[in-house]
Order: sequence, then structure tokens, then C-alpha cells
Amino acid sequence: MTIKDIARESGYSVGTVSRVLNHSPGVSEKARETIMEVVEKYHFHLNSNAKHLKKQSRDGIAIIIKGAQNMLFAAIVEQMQGLIRRKDYACMVYYLDEDDDELEQANKICTERRPLGILFLGSNLEYFRQRFSYVTVPCVLVTNSAEGLGFDNLSSVGTDDEEAAKFAIEYLFSLGHTNIGILGGKMPMSQASFSRYEGCRRAFAENGVMYEPAYQYEAAHFSISEGYYAMGRLLDKMPDITAVFAMSDVMAVGAIRAIQDRGLRVPEDISVIGFDGIDIGNYMVPRLTTIRQHREGIASRSVEILLQCIEDDMAPVYEVEPFHLISGESVRAR
Repeated sequence: MTIKDIARESGYSVGTVSRVLNHSPGVSEKARETIMEVVEKYHFHLNSNAKHLKKQSRDGIAIIIKGAQNMLFAAIVEQMQGLIRRKDYACMVYYLDEDDDELEQANKICTERRPLGILFLGSNLEYFRQRFSYVTVPCVLVTNSAEGLGFDNLSSVGTDDEEAAKFAIEYLFSLGHTNIGILGGKMPMSQASFSRYEGCRRAFAENGVMYEPAYQYEAAHFSISEGYYAMGRLLDKMPDITAVFAMSDVMAVGAIRAIQDRGLRVPEDISVIGFDGIDIGNYMVPRLTTIRQHREGIASRSVEILLQCIEDDMAPVYEVEPFHLISGESVRAR
């Protein structure tokens, strides 16, 4: 009789059985009672030596992050690590470049480290469509949506990026801006960038304002330096620009510096609105106006959902956290 046999007879996952046998928290009383009935029925005894050998690889949650300079992700990961460790799981964190293939990394981690589950931040959904079927452990997409992908071990928690970006552009419209530039990610590689771009495009179309992507859009990685150089290119193309929407706060920080280095003022000459609501925006001069994602809720629900999927075989869920405008000092009426 092995743990897998107990899992099969009790109807619970191997992870849940392991946590019951190790007296770990986070298991429902019903699950604990059912599993212990099977244990007593077969007089099963946990092999302490085997437990010691496997502990390093079978009590861990992996977190895969695309974008080492993404301050929003850093804040979310910090909170998730604390929540995971308080639940008595180990936590393994892996940082990738924005252009890397996270599914290739996930498959490698599953082979070498055998985690109980994986949290993905900054994912390319095309990679998931092509290769996620090889990943068999419970997973959660964080700040993205897995709805419609159809995998029974993939949940998601995020923001409605399209609606949030649409709100940002319409906010600028309400203040009289129409010559608006956009700093965003490389859309083939970033679902968040694509969704936010669609929100921007809808806002222009629904408000009857002309939008020319080749003229008004600049793609870059989500970092301060990339935002700086992308803003410089935008200023070269749009000398009449009055406002900029940056798809991340770190890009907005770089954009503001680029504007100031051209001898222009924010917001007197050009207004800037960001996206994320990271803490650095509160300490800038001018203080950043931004769309704030509910990162605390995203972090906590992502961990809660993943652990429920690991421990109780919960079906996948797709949750959307709210966003709201932080009115700072970097935007003014035209």
C-alpha cells in the first residue's frame, strides 16, 4: 500500500493525502476523516526515510515570473511567498525574460523538482494553447485569464485589462485630450498588452476619435529604461502629443523622465497616466496618475485557489479582481 493507493481509494489527490499523513493544515475535516479511514483499514504507516528523501521535491509551489523588472510582479510575488510559507509549503521562484517560453521552463521544473503546483505571472497564452497539456499539476495564471483555454488544471486570477485600459483612455478624453500616444508591450508575446491595446482601440472607436497605430503606438518591454526610449521615439513621431497612456507604471516612470529631458513639463505640456498602481508612483514628482490593480486580492486569491486545487481537487475557476483610478498629479485637463 502506497500513498498513491490511498489517494485512489479515498478519492483525494496525492497532495491532500500527504498533508493529512504529515498533519499539515489546510485540509477539510471531511477529507481528513475519509483518508484516515483508508489508512486505518490497511494499517498504513508512513515511511519516514522515504518522506525525508521526497520532502524537498514534493511540498513545493513553483512561481514562474516573466519580466524581472516588473515591480507589480515583485509586489505580488512577495505577498504570495509569505502566504505559501504560512501554509507550510516550500516556495520556488523562477524569473524569466519577457520573451522566454514559460511552458518550457514549467516542464523542466516538473521533471526536475516535481512541484505540487505552479503560479504563472506574465504569460503568453499561445504557449499555453500549444504546450500546457504536458503540465499535469494544478496551475494558476496570475494577472491573466485562462478562461476559454479549456484545461481542467488551469485557473486564473487577474484584472479585466481591456476594460481598465479603455477606462484610462476615456479618462483622458474626458479632460479634453485627443492627441494621445500609447506605450505598450510586444503584443504577440504578451496577452496583457494585447488586451490593453484592444481596450485602447475600442475607446478611440467608440468615441469617434481617429487612431493610427503606426503613429501613436510604441512597443517595448515593461521597464523604466524601455519606457524612456519608447517615449523618445513617440515624441519624435508625435510633436503635437498632449497625453500618454503607459501600459505599466514602470514604463510611465521612464516616459516622464524622457519628456522632461526634452525640456517639456508633466502635466503642463504632456499628461501621463500609468497602469498597475505600484508604490513608486506615490513618490514621484509629479505623483503618478494610474489605474491600480488590486494586487493584494490577486496574490491572496491566486494562492488560495491553487492550494484548494492541490488539496481538494477543486475544479478550475476564473476570477477577476477590480481596478480603480488613482488620481495623482501627472494628468491635467487640456
